[in-house]
Amino acid sequence: MKKTKALYEGKAKILWETDSPDYMVQEFKNDATAFDGTKHEVIAGKGVLNNRISSHLFGLLKDKGVRTHFIEKISDNEMVVERLEMLRVEVVVRNVAAGSICRRLGIEALKRFDPPIVEFYLKDDDLHDPIITQDHIRIMELATQEQVDQMRSDALTINTVMRGFLEQRDMVLVDYKLEFGLKGDELVLGDEISPDTCRFHDAKTGEIMDKDRFRQDMGGFIEAYTEVLERVSS
Repeated sequence: MKKTKALYEGKAKILWETDSPDYMVQEFKNDATAFDGTKHEVIAGKGVLNNRISSHLFGLLKDKGVRTHFIEKISDNEMVVERLEMLRVEVVVRNVAAGSICRRLGIEALKRFDPPIVEFYLKDDDLHDPIITQDHIRIMELATQEQVDQMRSDALTINTVMRGFLEQRDMVLVDYKLEFGLKGDELVLGDEISPDTCRFHDAKTGEIMDKDRFRQDMGGFIEAYTEVLERVSS
């Protein structure tokens, strides 16, 4: 499969058109960003780690019957994915309180949610990806009610699969973001699943193993991502 031209370049990835109309190449960059891109650094090796971690986790979900856009990893920092019409809705699943939910609602950090919380956000950098309700999704025509229901259901299925998998590797799945797209009328999981889009904590020590290390200037960024890769690939 041959790359032809870049279709989209975001903060952490480039999507390339290919000589097949049904497939794209998703290239992972070494850029680390936070706070709507106001904090930015290029970290050698990050793209390779996120590509490998995402490939393993997409493979896990595929084996459990979850429909994703992932086809195969083709290089250290590239994977082939199905071309989707992406929805402008981000789905966040929270098992443990961290990040924005603590700031917005004053919920104590590390409070566990049982059952997990599902939130929807508008994918719009200019508006800083605001939280939205199902009514907002309806009036803005971002997705049908059937699609919203399926996104929520699929997100919770993914949560069950990933939590169980990670618990066996002494990891806590704190929260994560998902993006979905359409292949015809079929809803398909897209984007990536990595420490850039998930919060992972060590189950024994509570050590942070995700992009919060960059956000909070904690150091040990590549070491944490490398540890995640070692555990998810074991």
